[in-house]
Amino acid sequence: MNEPTAKVLRAPAELIHADELQRLRDKDAGPRPPGWQLSPRAVRRFIVGDDKLGIRRKFYGDDALIDRCIVTLMSHRGLLLVGEPGTAKSMLSELLSAAISGRSVCTIQGTAGTTEDQIKYSWNYALLLAEGPTPKALVPGPMYEAMRAGILCRFEEVTRVQPEIQDSLISLLSDKVLHVPELDGDESTLFAAPGFNVLATANIRDRGVHEMSSALKRRFNFETVRPIADRKLETQLVREQTEALLKQASVEIDLPHDVVDLLVTAFHDLREGVTLEGTVIEKPSAVMSSAEAVAVGYAACLDAHYFNDGDVGGEHIARQLIGTVLKDNPDDGKKLRHYFDVVVKQRAQRQSTWRRVLEARRELDR
Repeated sequence: MNEPTAKVLRAPAELIHADELQRLRDKDAGPRPPGWQLSPRAVRRFIVGDDKLGIRRKFYGDDALIDRCIVTLMSHRGLLLVGEPGTAKSMLSELLSAAISGRSVCTIQGTAGTTEDQIKYSWNYALLLAEGPTPKALVPGPMYEAMRAGILCRFEEVTRVQPEIQDSLISLLSDKVLHVPELDGDESTLFAAPGFNVLATANIRDRGVHEMSSALKRRFNFETVRPIADRKLETQLVREQTEALLKQASVEIDLPHDVVDLLVTAFHDLREGVTLEGTVIEKPSAVMSSAEAVAVGYAACLDAHYFNDGDVGGEHIARQLIGTVLKDNPDDGKKLRHYFDVVVKQRAQRQSTWRRVLEARRELDR
């Protein structure tokens, strides 16, 4: 682990993958759009992997989606990634920003309380009172900084922001200029440097929170990030991500293949509403995403490491799975009990790993 990343709980992508990014820059002979740190082909390699260069895959999904995202970010329109919670929209946004701009931390976290000055700029009020509105008193917001530096500005959960605040993005995306009316002369206008664009995310479940105006929608290309349909790919992702978290936590523990397979199978069953055997079950309202599967796998390993003998089994997965399913809606308990009584019970007759899952059934009745 690199020294800079060892001292923080979670380093940004440009630090975590600094060696890979440098390797790509050294080998990158392709044409680069103005302001970009890498060529579009190198950006793609960084995200989907390149065995010849020793670049590992970081996004498991539709590779054509990556191509469309990169093309959009080369254009004059913003990119909006939409999808179910936990489908790696934020991760993809971070990876694209790290590869294209070399910085992924120029970010706005959208909430119901996000204000326009948190997006554009605010003032150092001590200096403002002492000297009046001057460039020295101006405090750049993420959008101001991105336009000045010619980098991507990430806008997380844009649909959680009030519509009138959302619409402050329209002129920035259309004219690529930010006006500061309090300043005089040339200092009152900031023209975006080459490389600037906006990369936003929105959850499908939150679309009804604050619908975007048609004018703002026209400034974005929408791309849907879907859950991983391939169980083999999802199993690989869950294993790699879980092992990376364990390494970061300095926890040495073996995560058996059959336990990871069990975890991914359970999530697929509950997400799709039908099992591999064809048994139809009622889907819980909880988010059963790959990100949640990683969280369950990681928590199960910590449970086994600190409270047991380090043998990760089905009962550890089951305990964490119960908490994940029940955290949004207590009524999902009925659906999970049905899953245990019909699906898990049947599998437990054939596989010892699932028998250990069934042993945790009693915790649902507490």
